[in-house]
Amino acid sequence: MEKIVQTAGRGALGDFAPDFAHFNDDILFGENWNNHDIDHKTRCIVTVVALMSFGITDSSLKYHLENAKKAGVAKKEIAAIITHTAFYVGWPKGWAVFNMAKEVWAEDESPADAKASHAAEMIFPIGMPNDAFAQYFIGQSYLAPVSASQVGIFNVTFEPGGRNNWHIHHADKGGGQILICVAGRGYYQEWGKDAVEMNPGDCINIPVGVKHWHGAAPDRWFSHLAVEVPGENTSNEWLEAVDDSQYGILK
Repeated sequence: MEKIVQTAGRGALGDFAPDFAHFNDDILFGENWNNHDIDHKTRCIVTVVALMSFGITDSSLKYHLENAKKAGVAKKEIAAIITHTAFYVGWPKGWAVFNMAKEVWAEDESPADAKASHAAEMIFPIGMPNDAFAQYFIGQSYLAPVSASQVGIFNVTFEPGGRNNWHIHHADKGGGQILICVAGRGYYQEWGKDAVEMNPGDCINIPVGVKHWHGAAPDRWFSHLAVEVPGENTSNEWLEAVDDSQYGILK
């Protein structure tokens, strides 16, 4: 097996705590992680379980989850490991680690599995393919009416990489739109401004006359409620697509 080399200690703490950096890079990783009394995959699993037992769900856990995946731990294996450990160290810790593990093993899911996982994260249905507006979208989107009277509310779901065209809401009085993220991760962007990341619970108010687009992150499904603000003579003006050079800088 290739020798494990770690430089994070010196990179982050070399000047501030050189002894700690030495112990981290040269002893913990340089010697212990290169010990062959147990195989590398097992060592990765033990480390994930140890961090989970203490409730550590920061970047260090993600690093070791990624290490475990590189060492050959399959999605079914990590799911079984986390489930088993949760019985002993606490169910909430299991939920927290699963949320991170899902991101690390996301590309291992089939499109159907990923869609089903996304649907399970929210109380609103995904709905039917949004075929009536497909010409104004890149990628597949889905539409589920939540309220069709008083105020129009629709759950709009985008597959990873999906987004709608630049567009403008018009009204002689009132009007506009409110977006509330209910699952996944996506973006909203106004013309001439940086894109704003949207996560569950985030709310965006869109006045009339503002050119904008919204859609999923490149690697995540995304759902938001679209609340149509009542107004007089309301309409949508659909414009050009969000090109790949604009969208490609997002993560």
